[in-house]
Amino acid sequence: MKKVLVTGAGGFIGGHLVNRLMSDGRDVIAVDVKPRGDWWQVNERAVTLAMQDCGDLFEMPSILQDVDDVYHLAENMGGIGFIETHRVDCLSSVVASVNLLNMLTPGQHRVFFSSSACAYNVTLQHNKTSVTSLREDMAWPAMPEAGYGLQKLYVEELCKWHHLERGLDVRVARFHNSYGAHGSWRDGREKAPAALMRKVAECVENLYEEEGSPPLYVWGDGTQLRSFMHVYDNITGIVRWMDEGDEHPINIGSSEVVTVNELIDAVELVAFGESGVLRRVYQPDKPKGVGARNSDNTRIIKLLNWEPSITLIKCVSMTYPWIEGEVK
Repeated sequence: MKKVLVTGAGGFIGGHLVNRLMSDGRDVIAVDVKPRGDWWQVNERAVTLAMQDCGDLFEMPSILQDVDDVYHLAENMGGIGFIETHRVDCLSSVVASVNLLNMLTPGQHRVFFSSSACAYNVTLQHNKTSVTSLREDMAWPAMPEAGYGLQKLYVEELCKWHHLERGLDVRVARFHNSYGAHGSWRDGREKAPAALMRKVAECVENLYEEEGSPPLYVWGDGTQLRSFMHVYDNITGIVRWMDEGDEHPINIGSSEVVTVNELIDAVELVAFGESGVLRRVYQPDKPKGVGARNSDNTRIIKLLNWEPSITLIKCVSMTYPWIEGEVK
């Protein structure tokens, strides 16, 4: 068995994936553009390479000769506040994907590409009162989220044509709001669950120092609909789709749809033992994304007899203590 390559291994999902693959007995080459000291997790049993740019790796065919599976997670991204203000950076991630796919050899390499629900047509996601569960065929006609979503959809197409024209074995999965410990929580790249848990933890610190309940600032009006998935489910989906999937995109996301307010309720329940403790101050002028987004899991259930199943309250209870500890 040859080695496994993980790009973006210093990131949130990449760090968890390296640990899972190592625990499964695979030899892993873990690559990221960040200095090794900035990685969220470092598995000391993996071969870790901090490259100045992912393009450096793809100029070194000797590394790829020893690899069979490639998990391509490297990208410049963050939560809605980041992707709406850094569209050039998000789009530029396509360069590493183009380089990588051109370097891979059909018959030797399999490649997994981490796409996103942001690739879906945004016109299907405006109605906050009636959420449309997004099926894999709903990305076309194309109108993805500007910047980040467009980059994801473009690389999906690259994967498809590398498969059709060159015979490359490809796997593509669209992630829906993955979160958990060992990821961004205050650097401007954090996503909604981590940001709200940080804000609640900061409110806990001030709860008894201020007169009255401290304010909890919420981007939007709290009625946005989402599904949130724990990273453990995300990693299980990645590994299973690589081994059991096909060349067509798949959703990896929870089908448990909740409002942002209900997410806050769950965080407060874990933090205080009851919800409604904090005074919520809504900020409708802040980035808030689409009105409603949820994962249709019909296809993944049919093909894998599995779907992400860790409940929201369980996800929060697994994540909040880590973020609270970081805040403290």
